[in-house]
Amino acid sequence: MERNTTRTLFTMGNRYLCLALCLCALIPSMLDAASDGLLRINMKKRPLDINSIKAARKESKYVNGLKNTPHGLSDANEDVVPLVNYLDAQYYGEISIGSPPQTFTVIFDTGSSNLWVPSSKCIFSIACYFHNRFKGTKSSTYTKIGDNLQINYGSGSISGFSSKDTVQVGDICVEDQDFIEVTKEGSLAFVIGKFDGIFGLGFKEISVGDLQPVWYNMVEQGLVKEQVFSFWLNRNEADEEGGELVFGGVDPNHFIGKHSYVPVTRKGYWQFNMGDFLIGNQSTGFCEGGCAAIVDSGTSLLAGPTAVVTEINYAIGGEGVLSSECKTLVTEYGDMIWDLLVSGVTPGKVCSEAGLCFSDGSQSVSSNIETVVGKENDGLGDTVLCEACEMAVVWMQNQLRQSATKEAVLSYVNKLCESIPSPAGESVIDCSTLHKMPNVSFTIGEKLYTLTPEQYILKTGEGAATVCISGFMALDMPPPTGPLWILGDVFMGVYHTVFDYGNLQLGFAKSA
Repeated sequence: MERNTTRTLFTMGNRYLCLALCLCALIPSMLDAASDGLLRINMKKRPLDINSIKAARKESKYVNGLKNTPHGLSDANEDVVPLVNYLDAQYYGEISIGSPPQTFTVIFDTGSSNLWVPSSKCIFSIACYFHNRFKGTKSSTYTKIGDNLQINYGSGSISGFSSKDTVQVGDICVEDQDFIEVTKEGSLAFVIGKFDGIFGLGFKEISVGDLQPVWYNMVEQGLVKEQVFSFWLNRNEADEEGGELVFGGVDPNHFIGKHSYVPVTRKGYWQFNMGDFLIGNQSTGFCEGGCAAIVDSGTSLLAGPTAVVTEINYAIGGEGVLSSECKTLVTEYGDMIWDLLVSGVTPGKVCSEAGLCFSDGSQSVSSNIETVVGKENDGLGDTVLCEACEMAVVWMQNQLRQSATKEAVLSYVNKLCESIPSPAGESVIDCSTLHKMPNVSFTIGEKLYTLTPEQYILKTGEGAATVCISGFMALDMPPPTGPLWILGDVFMGVYHTVFDYGNLQLGFAKSA
């Protein structure tokens, strides 16, 4: 009797496995038969709260450093993954792992390359108990690799071990896919997060453990017709639909006009060269010589150099953290910095000439500005004065171009000191002044991409309880990686973005 029961269970298991494999084999023909090759799934939404914005800033994976004519894109063999809009703070969708499938909500993140979900073996981290956990023993296609791996984020990390299994994304079935089973989630942010794991869509060059990204297997296994995926993020909080991620092409209903393309300059993140950044119609002067930029669906906000974000905060009335060191610099060294600039000293050497920075040649030693206030717990002193000097030089140089007087320039810089953003805090804005705020523009491939105040200011709450928060956060990267901009969901919600892996380029068009 026991032998018959075992044989029956074994036969049933094989049938389920066969059914799963057959479904995977049928998927390409099912997609070809679809009217437009797209699969659409209903979206969910949850309201934003100010703590979510704080967590988004604090948990940024960049806090500790970094890790053309458009070609025809066919609608055939496209697969659409629905994205849920966590009121501008998180977009996420569903995937499944294993046979039979186990479902997880994940953030589709172009700023990382690994797939990870909590493991059933995660028993000592509270965060794991608030999310779905993968059970390898319940999957007939599961293989444990067992390499111990860790990924660091802003104020925490995840660790676990590598495994392989079948991963289903929409109607795309990826076989023998590497992923990380997380056994430790070391941050409270993972507890309150509305997602189980992360689905990396970056290049393999930044994959932890050199694991094969899911997108690479989609291409190699012939699951997509075009080596392209695209994001449409719906920023309208009132809509039921949060957005769509399309694998294998683009949906023409998601954008207006044509995409403008720029080449990927560095494989790892989806990185490209960006030109000047404008507030209103005025150049900030910070990226005139070019800045590196990254398009990152896993970052909620816009991140840029502290010097520029401070100018933005000042222009929009953001209440940042008062830096007494910055004001001290203006009072004690403002005249000297002015005189050096006017006399023709190269801006990059002004601070060393003033005795505020030690120079190693062409650039100052403290060129990795981590934001002035970010040092307050590490001991301020000379390093902070050097960093403040470097920002003041950028601001003064920009005002000199506009032929401002010395008194006006020093007064302006002194006011900017009051708008220096805290490294992980929010800049609160008076909601009634949105109509007075300037547009901001990014120069990408000789073209301006403009955001209005309604697009770069986030709102939370209703009626008298409404709070407006700047969509910009400060981030400073040292050369040669920086200066660096991160264009997250605030930008991608306005501009439909195509990630062209086959031609190593990025395309932008106005979102529909």
